[in-house]
Amino acid sequence: MVYIDAFVLVVPKKKLSAYTAIAKKAAKVWREYGALEYRECIGDDLTTPCAVAFPKLAKAKANELVVFSWIAYASKKQRDAVNVKVMKDERILAMMKKPMPFDMKRMAHGGFRSIVDVVS
Repeated sequence: MVYIDAFVLVVPKKKLSAYTAIAKKAAKVWREYGALEYRECIGDDLTTPCAVAFPKLAKAKANELVVFSWIAYASKKQRDAVNVKVMKDERILAMMKKPMPFDMKRMAHGGFRSIVDVVS
């Protein structure tokens, strides 16, 4: 079953195009090194009567968008190997030297082991 790196963060609405540009570049690098999937999703229907809504969980302000992202790998071992290569890649290092279009201190990240894996 796949291994997932997942992220939740907030992006100021006025910086969405800058974030999207960075995400597209990063996606290319991760996929080149073997990630199975790379997804960046902007919250669209975030109201729910059943649980804590993402904007509340992420402490998003009225001018911010909630982003949910994930990168899928064949295994945790493969994820670790891919991430070592990605973090040494000159394109990623160059991006990391520039200010990010979001507050990294407000980003949540973690590695997740699949327990149910059903795909079409």
